[in-house]
Amino acid sequence: MFKKLLLATLIGVSFSTLIYANEIDDLTVKAEQGDVKAQFNLGNAYYNGEGVKQDYKQAAYWFQKVAEQGYASAQYNLGLLYDNGKGVKQDYKQAVYWYQKAAEQGDVIAQYNLAVIYDNGKGVKQDYKQAAYWYQKAAEKGYANAQYNLALIYDNGKGVKQDYKQAAYWYQKAAEQGGVEAQYNLASMYEKGDGVKQDYKQAVYWYQKAADQGYANAQYNLGAHYYNGQGVRQNKQLAKEWVGKACDNGNQGGCDNYRMLNEQGY
Repeated sequence: MFKKLLLATLIGVSFSTLIYANEIDDLTVKAEQGDVKAQFNLGNAYYNGEGVKQDYKQAAYWFQKVAEQGYASAQYNLGLLYDNGKGVKQDYKQAVYWYQKAAEQGDVIAQYNLAVIYDNGKGVKQDYKQAAYWYQKAAEKGYANAQYNLALIYDNGKGVKQDYKQAAYWYQKAAEQGGVEAQYNLASMYEKGDGVKQDYKQAVYWYQKAADQGYANAQYNLGAHYYNGQGVRQNKQLAKEWVGKACDNGNQGGCDNYRMLNEQGY
């Protein structure tokens, strides 16, 4: 079973609004007078280069003003700038600090990014228990990436007691939102009966979902199910088609089996 951990920190500021050049002067005056909404919008304008030349340093300056007043979206945005070293010197400890502030106020992406940092040990001591805690927070709000990573945490028993039933539950949540790795891992669990009753039809269903998105390992396994007649009616022509697709996407087993089926006249 190939399992892949999704650990990409998301890029993009929260609540960006389109700002035009003729609004910048008025926005700047209001921001300098302490208008919090204007400060936040001006930070977004500088971050996105809307109405002004893109300037991450200015974006960081205005987000800092708003973040210090307790606004979660600005705290998240400031954390993101520190995380990526845009407009400020890259500083994972500062990223953690601001993500945490936003996360504690319920910002779902901040919760996810904070979990990722604990998962990787960037700027903090690696702590799978804290990672699990924040993935759980974001997962319960329906955030698919968090659901997938939480499933992996349960699947591998990192920071929590290993629990295949919980892993399958969260894979399913992410899979239903179209997560290809979640679809593949859920199919694998149905195939092996880990955390769920073994069910080849369900395995085929989820392999098909992932295969249709071009996921090579799922294409290969789907081909194997057609070859063996597990969960589907045996069909070696379809088996050849799917292992061929897996081969095209770089799966060596798919290439080997495509060649074998070709030699057998399918």
